[in-house]
Amino acid sequence: MAAASDKLLPALAAAFLCCALARVAQCGGGAPQNYTSMFSFGDSLTDTGNLLVSSPLSNHIVGRYPYGITYFHRPTGRCSDGRLVVDFLAQAFGLPLLPPYLQAKGKDLRRGVNFAVGGATAMDPPFFQEIGASDKLWTNLSLSVQLGWFEQLKPSLCNSTKKCKEYFSKSLFLVGEIGGNDYNYAFFKGKTLDDAKTYVPTVAGAVTDATERLIKAGATHLVVPGNLPMGCSSAYLTLHPGRNSSAYDSAGCLKTYNDFAQHHNAVLQQKLQALRAKYPQARIMYADYYGAAMSFAKNPKQFGFTQGPLRTCCGGGGPYNFNPKASCGVRGSSVCTDPSAYANWDGVHLTEAAYHAIADSILNGPYTSPRLL
Repeated sequence: MAAASDKLLPALAAAFLCCALARVAQCGGGAPQNYTSMFSFGDSLTDTGNLLVSSPLSNHIVGRYPYGITYFHRPTGRCSDGRLVVDFLAQAFGLPLLPPYLQAKGKDLRRGVNFAVGGATAMDPPFFQEIGASDKLWTNLSLSVQLGWFEQLKPSLCNSTKKCKEYFSKSLFLVGEIGGNDYNYAFFKGKTLDDAKTYVPTVAGAVTDATERLIKAGATHLVVPGNLPMGCSSAYLTLHPGRNSSAYDSAGCLKTYNDFAQHHNAVLQQKLQALRAKYPQARIMYADYYGAAMSFAKNPKQFGFTQGPLRTCCGGGGPYNFNPKASCGVRGSSVCTDPSAYANWDGVHLTEAAYHAIADSILNGPYTSPRLL
């Protein structure tokens, strides 16, 4: 009996993994998803290599070991030790990992491409000039530039209104996550939370404007993520520490910055709801990255994060192993032996294990509205 049990358990585990993460084949009798392509926009949470080609800064950050050590075993331009949410979504739907647009010349992109750029913003450069933060920008390749790339590519994907409608009806569009850097640059420039709150309607509006632009271009299935809990970022915990214990929640995250992220997400959802009413033929799905991430921030050990949710795997020391003078990949920093035991990779970005947990949550959990599957 024990021998039969030993054989049965791996089979049950494999079946569960198939059903729980992918649900793209006839697993357990469920209907297969039939996305035949995927297009992605955003910033470093989604970029699979565009920053690497577009900015010399990347030579000091994502283009250097130990980025990429877990899955690819080399730096690929991803701001993590391995795969990102966009990678897990592509794999779940049986699609290839999306090539970065700036490295895709001459490739067949009919199954999808990634336009996201690390450091990108929802707003264009003039916005940052107006608030006095333009010197903080990593890149000028904002969301509107990425949309321009998509529109330039579109004629090679489909050459008539009818063909585009049919093609995009089976395509999934991931619009972000983006907007977080708009606030990061403002905070890095010394802007207050009250200052940043005045930007929220404009930043969230830029995300929904981009979503509408894609719908007008033919997109039918769109996932629009909200911002992550920035108060759980070890960069914010280090650079903007609370004055006393009441500044932190039960997970050790900064309450005010998490409240701010939730405010952005609430405004974004209101605007998406208005967009749904305007375009009832489109399936506009809000992905609650905040809620998914707070699940493991509050219960890290349930997700295998035995080293907790806040301390970074790769960093240069300090209470959270985040040191802006010795960031991950530069002299003075070191990398942990087991990234899967950490949720936080480098102080700003998450580990592959954390992105896997978020992807699983938005595929199968209560963190996508309406449901993705």
